[in-house]
Amino acid sequence: MADPVRASVKHLLTRAFMLPCSTAAHAYTQIVQPTSRFQLALDALLPLLDPNTPAELAQRILVAFLLYSLYAPHPMAINPFKSVLFMTFMKEREKAVNVAQTGEVSPNEQLVWVLWKILKGDGNDIGPYSPSTLARSPLPPKLRATNLILDESLYDTVFDIDDANYSYYQDNQRLGLATSGHTPSADFSSNAYSSDDDPRRVITPGADRQNERIAQAMKLLLIARERVLTLSEQRILNPLIPELAASGMIASLDLSAIIANNPMLAHPLFVGLLDGVNHDHNLPAPFLEVLPYLPPSLSTFDLLGRLLRDQTPIMNGVYTVASIVRLEVLGRFIHECINWLERAEAEEREGLISDDRFVKGAQNLCRFYHSLIKLGIVDPASDADSTEMTHFSLRNARFEEANALYRVLAMGKF
Repeated sequence: MADPVRASVKHLLTRAFMLPCSTAAHAYTQIVQPTSRFQLALDALLPLLDPNTPAELAQRILVAFLLYSLYAPHPMAINPFKSVLFMTFMKEREKAVNVAQTGEVSPNEQLVWVLWKILKGDGNDIGPYSPSTLARSPLPPKLRATNLILDESLYDTVFDIDDANYSYYQDNQRLGLATSGHTPSADFSSNAYSSDDDPRRVITPGADRQNERIAQAMKLLLIARERVLTLSEQRILNPLIPELAASGMIASLDLSAIIANNPMLAHPLFVGLLDGVNHDHNLPAPFLEVLPYLPPSLSTFDLLGRLLRDQTPIMNGVYTVASIVRLEVLGRFIHECINWLERAEAEEREGLISDDRFVKGAQNLCRFYHSLIKLGIVDPASDADSTEMTHFSLRNARFEEANALYRVLAMGKF
């Protein structure tokens, strides 16, 4: 990674105390390329979170928020820095509680509260405030460290964080123990629990390996938003897509980018997401809301075609993937495709674009709709199904594909 980038991040960490936390996080993402953010966070941010660091309180609050924001709006459960944030919370809380027992107020109370908010998944609540404001603001008694409790079983596992991340923190902890001779009251760096203490926490080797695979697959899915996955990465990810879809960790905001970069993942991913919806829901939204607004590209038409032919039962067997997509998506998708193409045609006439996106899009849309007729998915005799495409194909009958489609639709009326 280029030295100017590291220098810019270092400058940000020393100068951004007066900015809102969310602004600082946005600045970090602007400075650092997506593929470098995790590694730079590991190298430049994580050391400042260490309890033994000489960093100022406001700087440590900023670092905690940056580590959280890198993976928002996803659940805290898949944040690779989750366990490190929790370990820091426990250490800082222990120090604050010890000070409180003497009748004093620890200077790190605000950091404990910030970490508590982040680990609860409420990190966005502190986004509008600057680190310096958070570090200076007194806390009411009910938000003091003694009253801030988290369920350690939700945070102290390490199989779902990056090996380098955990190794870095564990090595520093061991070094600190070796030099200080101090034995902590609780060891949160290990997954080894005594069965006498809590047999429910025992993790079998098989379960541990499966959890590692799930964590790796989730990271690959996040990467799939930004680039095309290699064949080896796809082989790792594909078998675990149903489990990822059922985990509730996938945000609808990610789907468009995944479809654009890795269309081969889109079909099993949507089937998994739809399969996890119960009949109690009115719609399997927000995932279906993504589909109508996809651009009229070959990969989009391929995805819709696959979904419209998929007979996998969903929503407790009340629907199939094909029926719910046909009912809730297809009409809106066709409407939005036509709107997209009309905008492209207008921009082409005005000289704003010089490519053939309108021509190719119109031809591909007509081919796609013609194939739906052949498969019996849409009825050319139904005005509700075909009116919009009839007008579109007639208006663009100069294209062979549109002309052929119009003839089929016109004959279907008689």
